[in-house]
Amino acid sequence: MNLKAQRAAALKAAQDIVAKAKAENRDLTPEEITEVEAKSAEVQELDEKIERATKSAALVASVGGMRADEHQPSEESVAAAKSLGEHFVKHAGARLKEIKGQSGATASAPEFKAATDTQVTGAGVYGPVLTQVDRTIVQANRPRLVIADLLGQGTISGNAISYFVEGALEGAFTTVAEAGAKPQLHVVDPTAVTDVLKKIAGWTKFSDEMLEDLDFIVSEINNRLLYELAKFEEAQILNGNGTGSNLLGLLNRSGIQTELRGNTASNDTVADTIFRAITKVTTGSGLDADGLAINPADYQTLRLAKDANGQYYGGGFFSGAYGNGGLSEQPNVWGLRTVITPAIATGTVLVGAFGQAATLYRKGGVRVESTNSHASDFTSNLVTVRVEERVALAVRRPAGLVKTTITPAA
Repeated sequence: MNLKAQRAAALKAAQDIVAKAKAENRDLTPEEITEVEAKSAEVQELDEKIERATKSAALVASVGGMRADEHQPSEESVAAAKSLGEHFVKHAGARLKEIKGQSGATASAPEFKAATDTQVTGAGVYGPVLTQVDRTIVQANRPRLVIADLLGQGTISGNAISYFVEGALEGAFTTVAEAGAKPQLHVVDPTAVTDVLKKIAGWTKFSDEMLEDLDFIVSEINNRLLYELAKFEEAQILNGNGTGSNLLGLLNRSGIQTELRGNTASNDTVADTIFRAITKVTTGSGLDADGLAINPADYQTLRLAKDANGQYYGGGFFSGAYGNGGLSEQPNVWGLRTVITPAIATGTVLVGAFGQAATLYRKGGVRVESTNSHASDFTSNLVTVRVEERVALAVRRPAGLVKTTITPAA
């Protein structure tokens, strides 16, 4: 279904609801109002997309001299793309070559280092690439990024998500004598919370000569820009302070629980403290913990822990504990899905029912766009490539998360 057909369907759905209420000579119900508002928002969003598509088509037509088969990939070629970088090249690769030397032209792909340096081929370290050599680039260390996978996933039609965090229960049931006064129970009014979409973005520049090496663009997008985007996203999800354009991260949310490790003299271990946090998720929120996030250095402490016989609790470097079972390189802690990430500080472990307590909303996916009309790009034979996404983080059950301090008290 194309954009115009989608718009027509959404508009008709809203009109049908209104027509039904008029026919029955009544006001719209709250559910119908919500549905009509949602459909109206969808129509407005589709209008914007249609307007952008129309402008894009006019721009392409004005350039002239283009053949449709040079820049519009077939359905087969699009389906064959196995990565975002390949997806971008299949949609915009021929277009990038086509606009070389033209002013005001733009190339972009559908949804799928802020520095002043420009990527060029004719000088510096890329000079040897012009000869037949091994062009593999040794990348910097890149730890796994999986914290977002623990969270519930959602989509959003507006630019913010609002919800209510339930208040505490005051009072409790008890036994009552005949004709005795009964205790009152009261739930404190819920707190209204609104989390706004925040944009994470960055860009880089390429020379026209670099653009001719489309394989390099694929690897650059997949292995560098997208990685840096995901790394920053992970830090925001955990540690964002909520000021300005920052997300309010999980560790800074009001209402999350805490658990502290006791004195070392009490033989209170890191594992003991983490298990108490797991229990606190259940007792404090009624949810079951489904994961935890831990710093690599703290995970190493757990992984290398031994019993009195010198056996690793998590299994040795050739087999499982006492030779039983196979070796698990990074076994989960207490059976929970364990995310090992440097984005969380040493000495802190976040335990929680992530999937039910929090939801990460994404709007529009990751966008990759390019143009040669930015600043002096046209006269310098440069193209600017921009990568960005919009996300919002909602935490509906803060008590389902426990910030655990595993550094022993003095």
